Amino acid sequence: MRPFRFLGHVAPGVAGTRELTETSRRAEAIGYDVLVLPDHLIEQHAPIPLLTMVAAVTERVRVGTFVFNVDLRHPAVLAQDLASLDVLSGGRLEIGIGAGWNRAEYDAVGVRFDPAGTRVERLGEAIAVLKGCFGEGPFSFDGTHYTIAGHDGFPKPTQRPHPPIFVGGGGRKILTMAGQQADIIGLAPRLMRTAKDGTVPDPHSITAAGTEEKIAWIKAAAGDRFDQIELNAYPTAGPVIVTNQARPAAKERAEQLSKRTGVEVTADDVLESPHAFIGSIDGLTQKFIEMRERFGISSIMVGEIDPLAPVVERLAGT
Repeated sequence: MRPFRFLGHVAPGVAGTRELTETSRRAEAIGYDVLVLPDHLIEQHAPIPLLTMVAAVTERVRVGTFVFNVDLRHPAVLAQDLASLDVLSGGRLEIGIGAGWNRAEYDAVGVRFDPAGTRVERLGEAIAVLKGCFGEGPFSFDGTHYTIAGHDGFPKPTQRPHPPIFVGGGGRKILTMAGQQADIIGLAPRLMRTAKDGTVPDPHSITAAGTEEKIAWIKAAAGDRFDQIELNAYPTAGPVIVTNQARPAAKERAEQLSKRTGVEVTADDVLESPHAFIGSIDGLTQKFIEMRERFGISSIMVGEIDPLAPVVERLAGT
C-alpha cells in the first residue's frame, strides 16, 4: 500500500512574495508533499514563475500544476519550461496536464474550444511530445495535432526518464488515455457529462460506485503497469468542511447537488464520496485511511493548506 501524499494550493489570487514564502514554508513544515497551482487566465500568477519561486524558498516540498491547460501552450515549448523548472528545483517537479474545460477562457482569447474527444486526443499527443522532448537525443512525431521533426529538447529534466505526469478526468476516454500514459491519475468527478442529446447530469460520478467504475477503466487500460500508478482524489463536490456535525452538513451538500443536477443525491452518497471532505479531524483522518484501503487512493489534494493541516500532520508519509 502506497504511503499518503498530500497536495495543497500555494496561495489564491495574486499573492505577494512575502505571503507566498510564508505559505510555502508553512506547508513544508506541516508535511505537505506537493504545492500546486492551477492554470487559468484569471486573477492568478502564471504557474512556471510562481512554482520556481516556491522551489527557491523551500527545501523538500515538491511543486506542480493542477493542471496545465494543454491548449494554451505548444508542448515542445512547455517541455523546455518544465525541464528548466525540474533542474532548478533539484528534481522536485510534478507535471499536471489536462485537456482544458473552461470554455469562457477559450472564448475570451480566441482559442477554439473543440469537442471533448478532440481535446483528449490532443492531450494524449501533447504528453507524447513532452516525453519525446525529455528523452535522450532528437525525436520526431507525426500526429493529428502536432508534428515534430528531429527536435532535441533542452535542457533535460533532472528526474529520469521524466518528472511524474499527472492526468485527471471523469470520463472513460481520458481515463483510458491516462491509464496508458500517466504516472498519477486524478479521479475527477463530473457532475455533467456529454451525451448524444447534449449535456446531462451525472452525479453518479461523485459516488463510491462511480469511483470504482473509473478505477476499473484505468485498470483495463493500464494492464500490468496499474500497480505503478498513483491514484489521486480531491474535493470537487464542494469546499472542505471541518465539523463535528458531519451528517447535517452532508445532507445540505446532497440537497445542493440534487438541486444542481436534478438527480437525487443522498447524505450517505456525500459521506462515502472520495470527493466530499466533510467531518471532524478524526473523522476525515479515518476517511482517508478508508479511501486508501477501499480504492487505493493515496494522493489527496486538499486545497487550502490550513483547514486539514492536522490530518496532514498525522498521515503524511504513513
